[in-house]
Amino acid sequence: MLMRFDPFRELAFRELDRMSQMFGEQGGALQQRTMPIDAFRDGDRFIVRFDLPGVDRDSIELTADKNVLTVRAERTWKPGEGQDVVAAERPQGVFTRQLFLGDSLDVDRIAATYDQGVLTLVVPVAEQAKPRRLQITESGAAQDGATQESATQESADQKAAASTSA
Repeated sequence: MLMRFDPFRELAFRELDRMSQMFGEQGGALQQRTMPIDAFRDGDRFIVRFDLPGVDRDSIELTADKNVLTVRAERTWKPGEGQDVVAAERPQGVFTRQLFLGDSLDVDRIAATYDQGVLTLVVPVAEQAKPRRLQITESGAAQDGATQESATQESADQKAAASTSA
């Protein structure tokens, strides 16, 4: 399951994020330093799409540490010599976003593609988290099997004790 809430970030860093965005202003436009995402479940997998327009694919870095998936990307643009900038509202620099993935997801088998400014991650559900059919036995058969197994173990223990004392 994809977890959306990080209490430490929400409580401890909310004000810090707001202040850092305010200090990131350039030319009166507030810089947005996030990667908007869409996330949804499709059968036995989760799909997460990140908007990263204008980002070079080679600047994208994906890391997984336990159940934390980190996406880091960089977009830079510097005016050429002789160019006079009239407006510079598109955010530049390093963008980072972390997703906290539930234990039911297989972090080792994440597939990533990047096409037309959209990074798509496919996160499969772990095999142990998938629903499976359980076998039902008759109550008498299960008890008889357990009783027979217990009797066999007792017999083996008695033989071992007899051979040790002789």
